[in-house]
Amino acid sequence: MKAALIQLAGGSGAKAADIALACEKIREAAANGADLAILPEMFCCPYDNACFQAFGEESGGEAQTALSNLAKELGIYIVGGSVPELADGTVYNTSYVYGRAGQELARHRKVHLFDIDVAGGQRFFESDVLSPGDQITTFETEFGMMGLCICFDLRFEELSRCMALRGAKCIFVPAAFNMTTGPAHWELLFRQRAVDNQCFTVGVSPARNAAASYVAYGNSIAVDPWGTVLCRAGAEAEILYAQLDLDRVEAIRAQLPILSARRTDLYELREL
Repeated sequence: MKAALIQLAGGSGAKAADIALACEKIREAAANGADLAILPEMFCCPYDNACFQAFGEESGGEAQTALSNLAKELGIYIVGGSVPELADGTVYNTSYVYGRAGQELARHRKVHLFDIDVAGGQRFFESDVLSPGDQITTFETEFGMMGLCICFDLRFEELSRCMALRGAKCIFVPAAFNMTTGPAHWELLFRQRAVDNQCFTVGVSPARNAAASYVAYGNSIAVDPWGTVLCRAGAEAEILYAQLDLDRVEAIRAQLPILSARRTDLYELREL
């Protein structure tokens, strides 16, 4: 599976322009043979609590419709970063996935909201505006089962392990780590989750904009089940291409039987 990691210089404050930019880059990715394209977290909204409600959309909104139509037109899978979703009288940070026919395959509402206060570093509380989701998200493709989470969700191993136990061969993560957490933990977390769960991990960030109220780290990344970094961006806008040999998932799991050797007589994860 050829995946296109689209590190956008979006979040301009002009939603229609950011959607158009994302569609332009997805067209470029499709022209270069991508089976699947991934956009960043909040790809058409400034990453700012003051903007989430104003830039939000209900089911079938502008961004969702554009990506669904484009997936159908180009015949590719699209992991649509995330957008502010308006539903149930609240706002969610939501990622939508579309299949080759434009159908919605998955919807993930960010489960773990980014509420941090790092001494001498970043302070940000998503929960001032956003509400958390309550689902573990996986979806089927012609290449097998895939997993999906958003940014801060990746820090919680239980969530990734549940996706792996459902059969996920790759976990896609639209994300926007900042300049405090990014240099310290970005690559570490993607390699750690890949090794722990013996699957691919793919993280896609916005490009870095030092003038923004929230400065994203960038460094979009793809990691294989052995923990090898397949590709990694810098700070600028670009498209990376990662060839994901999904047969390696079972090969690695056969060599190191981490999942099959779990002591479920001692510990077990159950779905509610």
